[in-house]
Amino acid sequence: MYSKKTMKSALETMMFMWGEPLEVKDAAEVLEADKAEVRELFCELRDEYESEGRGIRIREADDAFGFVTLADNDMFLKKLCTPVRVRRLSQAALEVLAIIAYRQPVTRSEIDSIRGIKSERVIDGLIDKGLIEVTGRSEGVGRPLIYATTREFLKKFGFASLKDLPEVPEYEELRRDGEDEGYGQISIDFEDKE
Repeated sequence: MYSKKTMKSALETMMFMWGEPLEVKDAAEVLEADKAEVRELFCELRDEYESEGRGIRIREADDAFGFVTLADNDMFLKKLCTPVRVRRLSQAALEVLAIIAYRQPVTRSEIDSIRGIKSERVIDGLIDKGLIEVTGRSEGVGRPLIYATTREFLKKFGFASLKDLPEVPEYEELRRDGEDEGYGQISIDFEDKE
């Protein structure tokens, strides 16, 4: 068995080299250790990075841990990376992403029905960006593809899991409020944390 110090060092190295969030089960397998112990070590590392005020932090996303930069240092990164252009998601992409995030797994026809407009190109764009993926086929007529969000979605929007999605009040309550104010539509906005 390795010492705690050695395992923490190994976890840092693996996270750095892996380039994407490292799953607890994979790290535990490499370290030949218990998953609960490895998760605890990841959490200790995360807390150490935060308490020491480092510019690199460790974030959990769907039972995996990875390095991220401290949001307070964004201004320095922007200066360093100028004139790189930041690409934002369109309103249509945000709408489709919200529908999938809250209703997943969901078919394209269900998305189209909610939006009242075809969403095929938007869905393809979100797949290309790695924010959603095909997770199988529905049991319905024609067995259409079903979509769900990815780990990349959690990472980009800063969620540890889908449980962290903001709660949306009941549809009826929103509809009533919209009618009272003279609006006929409901929109859900996400802050793009890229």
